[in-house]
Amino acid sequence: MHEKLLSRIADELLRLRHDSSHSSQDRTAPPGFGLDRVLVSDFVAGSLDPQREAELADQVARLVPFHWGLPNTLASAMSELIEHLGGQSRLMVWLDRYPGLPRLVARLYVLLGLLDGFSENTAVVGALREFRERTPYPPGLKGCLVPETDDETLAGIAFKIEELLGDGRRKEAVELSLATAAWLQKVAPRAEELDPSVGDMGELMEHVRHDIQAEAVSA
Repeated sequence: MHEKLLSRIADELLRLRHDSSHSSQDRTAPPGFGLDRVLVSDFVAGSLDPQREAELADQVARLVPFHWGLPNTLASAMSELIEHLGGQSRLMVWLDRYPGLPRLVARLYVLLGLLDGFSENTAVVGALREFRERTPYPPGLKGCLVPETDDETLAGIAFKIEELLGDGRRKEAVELSLATAAWLQKVAPRAEELDPSVGDMGELMEHVRHDIQAEAVSA
């Protein structure tokens, strides 16, 4: 995973946006999903062997899409793990070490962090709006966009990606992620004209597309 991507995402990747119209806080993890407390305790203590650590990473990856509404016991275990790792962005670095679902989840959540940040940028929103005046529904995004383009547009796509991931529809989550990153790459030059501070958006989206594509096959 590129360090430049991590430098652009907020540490609180899994935070609940209370003021957002897109909230999955009522969704719960399916039966059988959970964290082995022994694995968590041993990991925090530094006594977990590589095979068991990979098992823990897989458990965490399956729970991440339900972070909004974890029961107290799971939320406590997840918080303990995140605190030990040094924050939520470091959680993604840790997951990225393990091929398959953990690495895919990490790379998708880096994209979600970027979408969350760019959704609040008026230049990016303006560039997206101008693009949709010519092409109302960019390739791969029909059915995921409402007619109006505003500061909830990218947040809504991020919510949909997370929902697909939680439902086990990984292929669809990947396809939507790649289509969204490609769209942002296309509007990046115009966004930069409106606000030079977003000049690296196209490069970031190129990196995130490459990272997701590289892991999508094996996940």
